Amino acid sequence: MTITVRQATEHDLMALGTLYAELHPDDPALLHEQAVKTWQEIIGQAGRTMLIALREGTAVGTVDCIVVPNLTRGGRPHMLVENVVVARSARRQGVAGRLFDALIDLARAAGCYKVQLLSRVDRADAHMFYESRGLRPVAQGYRLYLD
Repeated sequence: MTITVRQATEHDLMALGTLYAELHPDDPALLHEQAVKTWQEIIGQAGRTMLIALREGTAVGTVDCIVVPNLTRGGRPHMLVENVVVARSARRQGVAGRLFDALIDLARAAGCYKVQLLSRVDRADAHMFYESRGLRPVAQGYRLYLD
């Protein structure tokens, strides 16, 4: 089984929507027009990359990352990672590993001093994976959801 990772494009919007439905099943689906509008905003952001993992042409994973400019650490940026999703049918098959290899390569190429993500405290399997990729739980995260 071959897994390829590339930058997502507007043509991937339907596949991304399917993956995001696994991440947040209670979210309402975006209308196509809203998805396209949001996509245009995303690709217009400097440093923003959405990766998609494909297995035999089918989307099986995605991750959204952005390189954030920074005035500390000698001006070196950092990378924030969001919306990590691997389709249930493709878990434990190397998909997330390939996505993380790609995003870490992007972070290194951008001169980032760190890669950072938040993960819900109840996601023990995900935490084990993140730690296997070299990430460490060194900070406490906080969120304020705005409805």
